[in-house]
Amino acid sequence: MPLSLTEEHADLAAAVSEFADRFADILETREKLDAYGAGGRPAHWGELVDNGLHALHISEERGGQGGSIIDTAIVVEEFGRRLVPGPYVSTVLASSAVAGATECKASTAGLDLFAGGATGALVMPTPTLTAVATAGGWSLNGSAPVASLLSAEQLVVGFTCEAVTRFALIDVESTGLERVASTCSDLTRDAGTLVLDGLVIEAEAILEGLGARYVETLQAGLLAAEASGVMRWAVDASTDYAKIREQFGAPIGSFQAIKHKCANLLIAAELGTAAAWSALVALEQDEDQQKLAAGSAIEAAIVPSVEAVTEAVTIFGGIGFTWEHDAHLHWRRAITLAAQVGPRGEIAATLGKVALDQDRRIDIELPDEDPAFRDRIGALLDQAAALENEHDGGRWYSRGSRRTFLAENGLAAPHWSTPYGMAASPAEQVVIAQEYARRDLIQPSSVIGEWAMPTILAYGSDEIKEQFALPTLRGELVWCQLFSEPGAGSDLAGLTTRATKVEGGWELRGQKVWTSGAHEADWGICLARTDAEVPKHKGLSYFLVDMRSAGVDVRPLKQPTGDAEFNEVFLDSVFVPDAYLLGEPGQGWRITATTLQNERTQISSGVSAGTEDGLRTLIREQGHAGDEREAFSALGKIVATSSAIGALNLRETLRQLNGLQPGVGSSLAKVAHARLAREAATLALALVGPAALFADAPGDSVTGQLAVPQVLIGGGTVEIQLNVIAERILGLPRS
Repeated sequence: MPLSLTEEHADLAAAVSEFADRFADILETREKLDAYGAGGRPAHWGELVDNGLHALHISEERGGQGGSIIDTAIVVEEFGRRLVPGPYVSTVLASSAVAGATECKASTAGLDLFAGGATGALVMPTPTLTAVATAGGWSLNGSAPVASLLSAEQLVVGFTCEAVTRFALIDVESTGLERVASTCSDLTRDAGTLVLDGLVIEAEAILEGLGARYVETLQAGLLAAEASGVMRWAVDASTDYAKIREQFGAPIGSFQAIKHKCANLLIAAELGTAAAWSALVALEQDEDQQKLAAGSAIEAAIVPSVEAVTEAVTIFGGIGFTWEHDAHLHWRRAITLAAQVGPRGEIAATLGKVALDQDRRIDIELPDEDPAFRDRIGALLDQAAALENEHDGGRWYSRGSRRTFLAENGLAAPHWSTPYGMAASPAEQVVIAQEYARRDLIQPSSVIGEWAMPTILAYGSDEIKEQFALPTLRGELVWCQLFSEPGAGSDLAGLTTRATKVEGGWELRGQKVWTSGAHEADWGICLARTDAEVPKHKGLSYFLVDMRSAGVDVRPLKQPTGDAEFNEVFLDSVFVPDAYLLGEPGQGWRITATTLQNERTQISSGVSAGTEDGLRTLIREQGHAGDEREAFSALGKIVATSSAIGALNLRETLRQLNGLQPGVGSSLAKVAHARLAREAATLALALVGPAALFADAPGDSVTGQLAVPQVLIGGGTVEIQLNVIAERILGLPRS
């Protein structure tokens, strides 16, 4: 999904797309590449200014639209997707930097100029530009490559003097300033080398209150938004091609290899969008949060955009590797985006240093919040905080006074219907999560019960609901899921466990495998075949199985780590009373859909996939064999993607809060998280070096590597999930 999270933003994106249809046809763009490369202003610039697209983030007082930087980013993203030529992005980068300054002579003058349609470019501080203090200001010397330099009329130039970084608004006609033309890698834009020879910057040209960290985050966010648009083009164009290009008598999109390429492109694009959004949100946060968000935007959006178009070209095949195909124009744009943000290794290491003790956090603001509801939740949680659980098993397995109080007041699973939950809306769930966090309280979870109970509440009798709901919430009942089988794996339609009707109930025979927590479970939700004469998925039924029943044999499966979290479960003539058949015989497939869709909505200010802790431990305990920079770089790479995954999940919550239909983010995040866990484990193992000779290697690096398969396989392998994404989300044909 694009950056848009509200109906208003979706409307804006649609209007921008229409603008591109009318004024930025790709064939016309190709005819004018030489003019754009020389700094020529595109013919659509006047229309763009008339529509106010250049000044969405500029206040109405200064002649703009009075919107936000997110509004502008939506235009940037769509222009990136449509390859709109010209200096739009460089101009809004410069003008939004000016808008971030406190009111002063330079900011007032600059905003007036940009609102009037002036073009601009941003020049970040660099060691190749030096500044010396003079009696009236500063004198600048040196050179730097600058995107859209030839088409710019105003420059926002950053420089450092005596350890203080400042930004100044400079007219390109100033004495001591020269622009040397070069051919830009992005043929739809210009670039050049800025040469300064004694350029005088007076005090009144300084943009007061504009910090380097803010501008770096702004640049990362807007360039990441454009990178998101580029990747979105790669997804759309390559997927559309895969649907119509035939090879061996079938569309190439029906081949699993192509499906996985397209699905991976979609995942990359969604992570890029989330990272861009996170960076722009961080502009209102402190500098540490800005560092985390900017680094993630570069690592998870800007840098991957080059590889995304490269991958798209491999889907297009030979035709994509020609001048006539548009792929190389998008490819070139991605290259120039990555060129503007500095050396990747240095960025990752800087991010890792900040991430050692900081997590990316985004607080959700609720515009129409009910204060009385927050007060009521706060009062209940204050009472809960005064209680203690007699059995402390963490979030999942605690039991006692506190958990019972939370369960009986609807706060253990507030999204459940009353009387067991609060039927809390997404907005109310945000309030509850925030109030838990403010008291450093952990909201309990019933693990598999999070899936089982909503299904029971939907299909069970009143007696069944009464039997299971509160005990599950109180932590008195533990559940497991008896779905997977040795011969079926994740293919639920291929299950062979049989349920035969007997007097008063059903007799179950079969074998289940990879059952998490079965050795600790009191009850299990079980799919079994009740009719072998109908198509596979129609003959399944859904049972609740007492794990203490005669004939239930649980055999733990010891993993390479030495733990035994999974089990084989043998069902040998297990009797299940009629009351524990949910729904009607043959409804199991439909009921299972309810189970699989009822994961708790995770709402938190913490934006992280939680895969970086092992690397943090390695660094803190000096357990890495390589140099410190290498370790910080590894941590930075993992944190960048982890933060993007967290932001992707958070955006799904915000879509619900804004009344939009759920997006596809949660499905994509599962694949991204599995891959990230694998990468984090691999990096940790590499960092410990010879210490991996011993089982107790620092940071649990050995056991962490051995635990990777359960992430890659659990809940359906990554490959299966990629097939699902390709077919159900992208619409590629089945094999």
